[in-house]
Amino acid sequence: MSHKQLKLVTIGGGSSYTPELIEGYIKRKDELPIKEIWLVDIKAGQEKLEIVGAMAKRMVKAAGLDWEIHLTLDRREALKDADFVSTQFRVGLLNARIKDERIPGSYGMLGQETNGAGGIFKAFRTVPVILDIVADMKELCPNAWLINFTNPSGMITEAIKTYGKWDKVIGLCNVPVNAMMKEPELINTTLDHLTYRFAGIDHFHWHRVFDDTGREVTMDIINAIQKGDAALPKNIFNVNFFPEQLEYMRLLPCAYHRYYYREEEMLNHSLEEFAGIGTRAQQVKKIEHELFELYKDPKLDYKPKQLSERGGAYYSDAACEAMTSIYNDKKTHMVVSTLNNGTVPDLPADHVVEVSAQIGAAGAIPFTFGPFQPAERGWLQLMKNMELCTVEAAVTGNYGLALQAFTMNPMIKSGSTAKRILDELLIAHKNFLPQFTDKIKQLEKDGVTVKDDIARTLI
Repeated sequence: MSHKQLKLVTIGGGSSYTPELIEGYIKRKDELPIKEIWLVDIKAGQEKLEIVGAMAKRMVKAAGLDWEIHLTLDRREALKDADFVSTQFRVGLLNARIKDERIPGSYGMLGQETNGAGGIFKAFRTVPVILDIVADMKELCPNAWLINFTNPSGMITEAIKTYGKWDKVIGLCNVPVNAMMKEPELINTTLDHLTYRFAGIDHFHWHRVFDDTGREVTMDIINAIQKGDAALPKNIFNVNFFPEQLEYMRLLPCAYHRYYYREEEMLNHSLEEFAGIGTRAQQVKKIEHELFELYKDPKLDYKPKQLSERGGAYYSDAACEAMTSIYNDKKTHMVVSTLNNGTVPDLPADHVVEVSAQIGAAGAIPFTFGPFQPAERGWLQLMKNMELCTVEAAVTGNYGLALQAFTMNPMIKSGSTAKRILDELLIAHKNFLPQFTDKIKQLEKDGVTVKDDIARTLI
């Protein structure tokens, strides 16, 4: 990348996470020669874009910087000659996530944002949009880097690589960052004295940790987690893993593995919330409202601490660090979604994995992790192939393949109820699923309707 003043574009600029993104840029003002920041959103997000955009301008002004902040609904205008494009959007907004959670919940199944039926449908809605963005980038900013932290991040990065044929992409997740921020203190040390190695796929990885003498301290952290603080993101209910399982694995599972290793307990908690205070998306909608009320304050010119309750802390800061590392060829260790290329030999070389990598001018250079033991290998291969079916169905609109993804997903009990959930979710999200139009019309003709009262009011 030529060293010049930079044009940075964020698609989904009206997100509540944008203040963290701006804070991350300000922290790196001496490393990134920023000229202009473009925040892009859609008509339905215009009000939030204007609120958060005004706050971004206050933050930049308070930092004594002369960066230009542009707010627009015109994606193509923003993308022209961009150097970095970051994506943090949610197709269908939070109401779509509520439907993703409540429709499966109404049948006693998990509807979490990136797991189970909800995660599959988030991919169905998002993949066509990200591929449209990539098509625009090929025309308008062919040399730009795409930094994606739109969930499900791994599947979106897979779609960009496999179907978008765009190589300059890095997928990010805050879960590894969260672990590296919180775990060192559990064993009375700091991150700069530890070496982390992650491998797997997004929201389904494991990691090992070594101290600065080369001694493995993975079990030390496991023991500390079992005794107290699990170092979890805000959005994951804390159920301890079984110690005997971890002692055998000698690996630290991703926080999201609770949905698989402790499926019964996580499902029960999800259904309790469904019947009580509402699903996580309903809770987040309240948090979002409170955040935007704060953002409206003309005196607020810094990221409020309440943003940490949102559940995705460190996403935006990780995006800023990825850009800085590429621009300055810093060769920083980060955990990213990128092409496997033999890093995890249990998966094909030409598909996306989430692994420790060196980030520099050439993008992500992953560190070899090596093969997994049979249990982890089996889980990983199942989940990756479920993702591949999901992404292909999102591109093609093939209903049979969508049903295959549902059947493979461990969070979905296969059978007639699973098919009913699939059909209801297609109806509920029909405005955002053009690839499934013919099937949706047939379902409507057959009289399929959404069972859950709350989800039905959001259609």
